Amino acid sequence: MSLSIKEIQAPIANEMKAFEGKFRQSMKTKVTLLDTIMNYIVQRKGKQIRPMFVFLTAGLCGEISEKSYRGAALIELLHTATLVHDDVVDESNYRRSFFSINALWKNKIAVLVGDYLLSKALLLSINNDDFELLKIGSTAILEMAEGELMQIEKARKLDITEEIYFEIIRRKTATLIAACCAMGVSSVGADVETVGKARLFGEKVGIAFQIKDDLFDYGDAEIGKPLGIDIKEKKMTLPLIYALNQADWSTKRRIINIIKNESENSNKVDEVISFVKKSGGLEYATKSMQVLVNEAHIILNTFPDNPFRRSLAGLVQFTIERTK
Repeated sequence: MSLSIKEIQAPIANEMKAFEGKFRQSMKTKVTLLDTIMNYIVQRKGKQIRPMFVFLTAGLCGEISEKSYRGAALIELLHTATLVHDDVVDESNYRRSFFSINALWKNKIAVLVGDYLLSKALLLSINNDDFELLKIGSTAILEMAEGELMQIEKARKLDITEEIYFEIIRRKTATLIAACCAMGVSSVGADVETVGKARLFGEKVGIAFQIKDDLFDYGDAEIGKPLGIDIKEKKMTLPLIYALNQADWSTKRRIINIIKNESENSNKVDEVISFVKKSGGLEYATKSMQVLVNEAHIILNTFPDNPFRRSLAGLVQFTIERTK
């Protein structure tokens, strides 16, 4: 039976509560407009999955310390900055059913807020000599930008192979969860080999997480993003790539033409969704996701058996069984 978020959090419940207070306090500023926006951001934080990965991996390998708290804060600052900038790039007015920063305060302020959060993250690490944590975080942001640009480049031609797809999502999505895990074990003084192992564990989980997100595009549940949104945005997801690879030349050309030229037509989007389902794309993606999860569990089982490891195993299952 899968663990609930509360059960997963049990070994780090005190740390998560303390982190919430520390993070809220750290976001305060004397600039009134900025303080209002920071308060808005803090109040709308989600399930805090990324700090959970930091604290659980830290506990897995040692004693959770102030450096672990700084690692979790660094991840949250970097992640929030990228989300604020993403909403500007995507011209998105909503983030998890709430108005985005750019919707409320316009693009110029949103970009400056993202810059402020990035600078705050840099200073948090530099002022505490957490250079290894900063390197882990900065590498993740670099790869995220590369992944986004690769996806934009490939969306123009819609020529993404499965290999390129996995490289894009490894950079775009998985690298941040990988950074959380690497940062957690690094914060408690783990050696280079252990940090690398934790990073690989996080990467497997992150890719599985993205495949689950891909599958939502074809589901009927209330999942926080509209059905077929990836198709409308011309994103090549794993179920679609697989379905196109199975299709004959004329079908493939017709589906690609719909995505390129008719993705605003909901009936045409439904046609693509139906095509993917009939081609076995969802089953293939689900199987690929499960392979990654199994590989993540194999890596996790090389760490000491303790409550943190059991919670991490539960968190892995949660990421692929979530309904939104």
